Amino acid sequence: MTKRSGLAALLVIALVAGCAAKDEDPAPEPTPTYPAPIELDGVFLAHDPAIVKRPDKTYLVAYTGNNVALKKSKDRITYEEAGAAFPDGAPWTSKYTKGSPSLWAPDLTYRDGKYWLFYSASTFGSNNSAIFLATSTTGEPGSWKNLGLVLESQSSDNFNAIDPNLFVDGTGRWWLTFGSFWSGIQEVELDPKTGKRLDTTMRNIAGRGGGAIEAPFLFQHGTYYYLYVAFDKCCEGASSTYRVMVGRSTSPTGPFVDRKGTDMAAGGGTEILAGHGSIHGPGHPAVLADDDGDVLVYHYYADNNAAVMGINLLGYDAEGWPYVR
Repeated sequence: MTKRSGLAALLVIALVAGCAAKDEDPAPEPTPTYPAPIELDGVFLAHDPAIVKRPDKTYLVAYTGNNVALKKSKDRITYEEAGAAFPDGAPWTSKYTKGSPSLWAPDLTYRDGKYWLFYSASTFGSNNSAIFLATSTTGEPGSWKNLGLVLESQSSDNFNAIDPNLFVDGTGRWWLTFGSFWSGIQEVELDPKTGKRLDTTMRNIAGRGGGAIEAPFLFQHGTYYYLYVAFDKCCEGASSTYRVMVGRSTSPTGPFVDRKGTDMAAGGGTEILAGHGSIHGPGHPAVLADDDGDVLVYHYYADNNAAVMGINLLGYDAEGWPYVR
């Protein structure tokens, strides 16, 4: 064998080996980098925060806590405690909470001159759960009128009635998305006059085959309806792996697909926020259309395991997909 033919043979062997290694061991995709949350002030510890802008341009936040905890802010930066929606308790929920006063994952909307509060009653890991509705003309503690049960789930069901979110589309139809684990995220239509179910139809719009998906939030921007959800593990402090995912549709009832075109009902979802640095397990997303743009509100865990409210502005790329900025 000549020197030249030997070199050629070695080159072929190297190329083949390189291709084989490439097939067996693809280079990992670069880890996304995410911006830090906007720096907040005051008392901003909160789990599962929901936010609404009030007619006087201040903000009201509801979050998981005893009898639905409330905060308020004048500027979306500095927060103070504002009591509880039901300071005298919510005994109608005890069937689902085993007597605990902790009520979960509230959702806030202001329309038609009043605040609409959907909230969950359950215990950890159970789908013996319920979603309730209350309204108030002021949003102040003790002013909330209990309108009762919206829907419930039992151990025999394949869904979990927690994590509600109300969306009102451009034609005035009301949609409630909800769900956690089991078959995933469900959607029902509500009667705008009562806030209760309009019919018995229930759509499964996102799921992971029984895996960790929950906390839906439906939001319209332009011609698209974006379905935000949380994937993976919540509620384990700084060890949480919660992350914010999104898909979109041209209809409020779906199908919702991710950036690659995968249906969220088949496990799809595009990640837009995950743990980074001292921001652990960001999740339970909500979106507020505010004067400075669309705002993503969520909770994350600090290094000391405290649940902290996080806020970032959202941007949209050339293809209309949201990103955290």
